[in-house]
Amino acid sequence: MKLKRILIAGGCFWGVEAYFKSLKGVHKTTVGYANGNIKNPKYEELKAQIANHAEACEIYYNPSIITLTDILEHMFRFIDPTSVNKQGEDVGIQYRTGVYYQDEEDRIIIKKFIKEKQKLYKKKITVEVEKEKNYYLAEEYHQDYLDKNPYGYCHVDLNLIKDHEKRTLN
Repeated sequence: MKLKRILIAGGCFWGVEAYFKSLKGVHKTTVGYANGNIKNPKYEELKAQIANHAEACEIYYNPSIITLTDILEHMFRFIDPTSVNKQGEDVGIQYRTGVYYQDEEDRIIIKKFIKEKQKLYKKKITVEVEKEKNYYLAEEYHQDYLDKNPYGYCHVDLNLIKDHEKRTLN
């Protein structure tokens, strides 16, 4: 089995990671900073607007169980794709939405998906679709944050995952 990888930015990365790691076919997730202007940014540099990376979730998935289109459908369940630099109560460039890919075939799938979704919205979809330029792991305390802090703030409604889509833990 060959896993595929994609970066999803959907606002604060805590909830994005908690959501995707709960899905069947997702094998591993991390959170970090993507497509920004400096090397190895720290969270404080994003908050201070020194770094302009997106908070992103790195997803390794089995495409025979969950496709890239499925992942995008899930993303669109919990984001406002027409919002610029804001999701939930979080505001700032680091909270922008985006899909960052490595493979050209993924770009084609993502662009087609967004073109189809645009038909459902009056406002323009503002989700970035860009080749991955860089990705740096966030600090350890951000990894699996909502597992460590179950009452932490999260704009992502984890109840949007249907029972048959949930991963079963062994």
